[in-house]
Amino acid sequence: MILLKLFLTFLKIGAVSFGGGYGMISLIRDDCLANGWLTEAELLNFIAVSESTPGPIAVNMATFVGSSQGGILGAFVATLGVVLPSFIIILLISSVFTKLLKYAGVKAVLNGIRPAIIALILGTAFTMFLSLGFGIENIYTSPDIDYRALVIFAVICAVSFLYSKCKKKSFSPILLIVISGTLGVLLYGI
Repeated sequence: MILLKLFLTFLKIGAVSFGGGYGMISLIRDDCLANGWLTEAELLNFIAVSESTPGPIAVNMATFVGSSQGGILGAFVATLGVVLPSFIIILLISSVFTKLLKYAGVKAVLNGIRPAIIALILGTAFTMFLSLGFGIENIYTSPDIDYRALVIFAVICAVSFLYSKCKKKSFSPILLIVISGTLGVLLYGI
């Protein structure tokens, strides 16, 4: 039963998500919390690991969540569920996509979807920031500030900002992850 639920949940997420993996995070979060598959803290850890491992974040998240709920078979069906809609859609429209882009209606729809994707990503980032830095899970939760997480966040923001101003290019995301991990070990211990 859990395998079917994993497959259908991630099939739905893969079918209705636009904007890539970051756009899917809010849907994955909602479904994982609603089904009781993960806590907010576990979800944040899964996102961090998904970001740190090679491959698309949505596929990594589906694999990790599936694995935590149904082992190897769960990882397979969740991953299959999240990639199947994209695979089918790309397969169907790949031959006609360039022809579709000449229509103003198609361009208008795609231009209308972009701000919604940005809003989903920013909303999820803000929710995760409140949860991680301040311990706020919902409107009834009183803040419990995690100063160590805020220090890591501030250091990463400062390093990224200063590097981009001095070098006129962005800092390597891989190095930011390494710095974050190192600061995590230093501030939280092993």
